[in-house]
Amino acid sequence: MRRSILRFALLLVLCAPALLAQKKAKEVKPGDIELKRLEDQWAAALTRRDRAYFDKYLAPKFVYTEDDKLMRREQVLHDLTSGPDSVTAARNEGMEVHQFGGTTAVVTGWLIVEGKTGAAAFTHRYRFTDTWVKRKAGWEIVAAQDYLVPR
Repeated sequence: MRRSILRFALLLVLCAPALLAQKKAKEVKPGDIELKRLEDQWAAALTRRDRAYFDKYLAPKFVYTEDDKLMRREQVLHDLTSGPDSVTAARNEGMEVHQFGGTTAVVTGWLIVEGKTGAAAFTHRYRFTDTWVKRKAGWEIVAAQDYLVPR
């Protein structure tokens, strides 16, 4: 019996650092929930072509890359609110928030967008990386990169 207790104690001592590290890795940091909420609101704003939402959260010097294209804030705003695509549904999957201090975060995940270009229906799946910075007024997105997954 004494050997069993000693083995258990030794096992606990050896495994404790790994268990603590695993617990710490799964802790939700301040801002994680808020940033995921903002990303989900972004997806919803796509379907409404919500200029007010994008105006509020896109930083003045926002940059966006998709595949081989680079766009600035005004071009992105134009495409989101009056471009040729009509988005009927959009949702995020597998989002992860990677915080760097209390004022910078990168959110990665999948964005699935359904809609039409003219009469042609589409479903696009994007791998995204969004960089957010917390300012006095709250979080704003300063850079985004999307990769359209080929079919």
